[in-house]
Amino acid sequence: MSLPVLPVSDVLPELVRVLSAPGNAVLQAPPGAGKTTIVPLALLALPWLAGRKIVLLEPRRLAARAAAHRMAVLLGEDVGETVGYRVRRDTRVGPRTRIEVVTEGVLTRMLSRDPTLDGTGLVIFDEFHERSLHADLGLALTLHSQRLVRDDLRVLVMSATIAGERVAQLLGGAPVIASEGRMFPVELRYLPRRAEQRIEGAVAAAAERALRECEGDVLAFLPGQREIARTFALLEQAPIAAQLHPLFGNLSFEQQDRALAPSRAGQRKVVLATAIAESSLTIDGVRVVVDGGLSRVPRFSPRTGMTRLDTVRVSRASADQRAGRAGRQAAGVCYRLWPLEEHANLLAFATPEILEADLAPLALELAACGVHDPAELPWLDAPPTGALAQARTLLQWLDALDDQHRITAHGRDMVGLGTHPRLAHMLLRATATGRGALACDLAALIDERDVLRSEGAPHDADLRLRVELVRQSRRNGGCGQTAGGMRVMRDAVERAAQGARAWRRDLDLAGDAEWSDDGAVGRVVALAFPDRVAQRRTGDGSRFLLRNGSGAVLRDSPALAREPFLAVVETDGRMPESGVWLAAPLQADDLRSEFGAAIDVKDAVRWDETSATVRATRRESLGAIVLRETLHAHPDAADVQQALLTAVRASGLALLSWSESARQLRQRLAFVHHHSPDWPDVCDAALLASLDQWLGPYTSGVRSAAQLAQLDLGALLL
Repeated sequence: MSLPVLPVSDVLPELVRVLSAPGNAVLQAPPGAGKTTIVPLALLALPWLAGRKIVLLEPRRLAARAAAHRMAVLLGEDVGETVGYRVRRDTRVGPRTRIEVVTEGVLTRMLSRDPTLDGTGLVIFDEFHERSLHADLGLALTLHSQRLVRDDLRVLVMSATIAGERVAQLLGGAPVIASEGRMFPVELRYLPRRAEQRIEGAVAAAAERALRECEGDVLAFLPGQREIARTFALLEQAPIAAQLHPLFGNLSFEQQDRALAPSRAGQRKVVLATAIAESSLTIDGVRVVVDGGLSRVPRFSPRTGMTRLDTVRVSRASADQRAGRAGRQAAGVCYRLWPLEEHANLLAFATPEILEADLAPLALELAACGVHDPAELPWLDAPPTGALAQARTLLQWLDALDDQHRITAHGRDMVGLGTHPRLAHMLLRATATGRGALACDLAALIDERDVLRSEGAPHDADLRLRVELVRQSRRNGGCGQTAGGMRVMRDAVERAAQGARAWRRDLDLAGDAEWSDDGAVGRVVALAFPDRVAQRRTGDGSRFLLRNGSGAVLRDSPALAREPFLAVVETDGRMPESGVWLAAPLQADDLRSEFGAAIDVKDAVRWDETSATVRATRRESLGAIVLRETLHAHPDAADVQQALLTAVRASGLALLSWSESARQLRQRLAFVHHHSPDWPDVCDAALLASLDQWLGPYTSGVRSAAQLAQLDLGALLL
């Protein structure tokens, strides 16, 4: 097999030598060095592999498919022969496949099924600098298996920008092999964005300028889908001669392939991408990068139990990766939309996802692999204890873990679906009760983020509007332009409809009828978000109290604001009250039917200041939500007595009615006590301290201040 000579070829002999003895290695190589495709192919024929597989992990589905296709082309074969891939809902491997390119979540599921990784000789973690949650978990589990049962398994970590020595230490003092690479020069041009200028306008203007000033295609980085859509619209109206292509994770494979394909002769293109295009991918023809300098990252709060997407400045490592896209095939230019003097103030590396993300997927994977204590595993950064405890509590609510944090049979079924535990639980439970088709629509919509855009109109959070759009798309092959006053993102609706069809196939629900009861939307959503069911606060239709005790507010959803209860899907995570972005209505009966076992019934006996009586109530609660409070006609006599005495203590004896004769008796007793301390003390402090002895025995049947007034306190003192 003859491989092309690329920069990484210079270090292949050293890499082969290091891996010939059982052990691990770290390979540092800049973008374009060829590490993703050349290294696996170069190692494939080594004798120690003895016909076993190489598993190559890529952080994203797009990168996994692209790497497999590129290696297959180099071998002159089709994907699925020597080289194949496994990503969610798309697998192309065959009986002769020796290199499997997989996404990181696939590896953890492989390890949960077979911790020994039987038949695998080498696991390669590519682009490890991205430090995704699944990458950290996959590496920890792989090293754990290597140390316990597979001392012959090799592990290779590859990256361009990571601090190699720290990773090498985790890998048992593995050698660090560095490739100098062959990076074409990239000219850095700084175009600071004005303070009042939106990122979309700045990126669109820089892309237009790049097309005028430079040769080749343009790759522009934006933080998310919404900004990509707005920039796309601006460039469509601009006087440019270039094809426009979006590139983000939720696009169909066909749309992603069009963005990656070379431009036709004589044509140019502009690719508007999220961080998905930072590494692993070579987009043929790109000579110019426009870097908006922003990225969108999930941040989880154990205090609220919620994740919000924050837009943050990129790290210096990410900025270098992005600039490198312009110099992969020829000299290029990178326009950075921030001042040169601010560049040094950027963080050196992005914060690892494991330190800020929702750890429910990680906690479930750990349980599936039989790991009860995360400290058993070798971590580069251990999962935070607070976030992990929150994740385990949620998994217990989802019936995925028992009270010892061991995985249940239902939890194993959830792992098999390969999606977030919330959605997996919702899909399985709804399917079991005949609501699977609706759950498939909801899972696809929640995965898609939001198919409606406010764009100046009030943001209606009603999830039922989104479900109806997916149904319209399925029935009519399309949907309207607006819904609830907001603009419909037709591509997003179609992706959600496709995702729903895929879930129906996965769950064997292809022939299921539509669910016509809109009230079922909230009931099904509550299965996925049991911690986010919410009750409207008294007197304000826009403010709600969540089961977990957090506050939430609806700003522009009049239909939902009238509902007594909501199932909340998404909030902005702000404190003290989160804005609700996506929710569906619930009724009290829904909560009782779905969460009956979790409803806590407590009797409360307390003094009521308004009525001056002991009030006995029975309260039914779901977390912080009070479902019902009723008067309790026959409370325990001891509880009534204790409530009464507590009220007397709190009043400092003011609740008691002292007659003139009783006051005179206290004065005489006080005089005697002063001259002869052996006599009892009847001052307020002493009487309050001994209330149970002198007053308590005589309060049987007493429940009000009026009944207290009938007691002869002088007689009680005597």
